[in-house]
Amino acid sequence: MSSPDQRAIHALRELDRAGGAVTFAAVAQAAGTSQSWLYTQPDIRSQIQSLRDTSRQARPAAIPDRQRATDASLRSRLAAAIERNRQLAEENSRLRHQLARALGDQRSAGTRSGNNPPA
Repeated sequence: MSSPDQRAIHALRELDRAGGAVTFAAVAQAAGTSQSWLYTQPDIRSQIQSLRDTSRQARPAAIPDRQRATDASLRSRLAAAIERNRQLAEENSRLRHQLARALGDQRSAGTRSGNNPPA
């Protein structure tokens, strides 16, 4: 039977190779040892800490499946945004025409009354 050191190192390598989370709990479970024993082994402890820190930096936090947007919901949100954009563009156009008409009426009223509006 292999020693706890060999089992822990083998488990550590397998977890790293498989892309699994390299933690003291995972290595202890895979190697059939206790976490407290792993902490007492300086070489193994430093390898676990190094791989754990590297894997945290390399992988962004995964979004749980239930929180991920589906393609259909993204398409629906995009369609709603496009429609809202169209509505706002129409409203801007209508307001620009109203403003132009009001300014024109104001200018005409000032010219007819003999007041010259500032240029």
